[in-house]
Amino acid sequence: MACRAMAEGGFTVSDDGSWLLFGELDFETVPSLLDHPDVALKAGKDIRVDFSEVTRVDSAGLALMIDWMQKAERAGLSITFQNVPEQLQSIARICDLDEILFKPRQDR
Repeated sequence: MACRAMAEGGFTVSDDGSWLLFGELDFETVPSLLDHPDVALKAGKDIRVDFSEVTRVDSAGLALMIDWMQKAERAGLSITFQNVPEQLQSIARICDLDEILFKPRQDR
């Protein structure tokens, strides 16, 4: 399954259910990705998101991560982010969100 946000970014879902984000994650591409977790949440599966194919990201990528994390938590599921670009990690640190987004939860 593939979803393209505009022509520049999107994701694919692998056979194991992990999500591979690709292309640009910015204010143009992120809005079409916001509702994607509903598919996994309805299936009751924990979520693993891989950023290894992301070519450019801005603070909209951080907003996407927070939105997906909140949706997963409301559903009682975990979400993990892998291969997050350094630029996005820096934005998260500046906003004091790095521990929330990148540290494994002990209560699961």
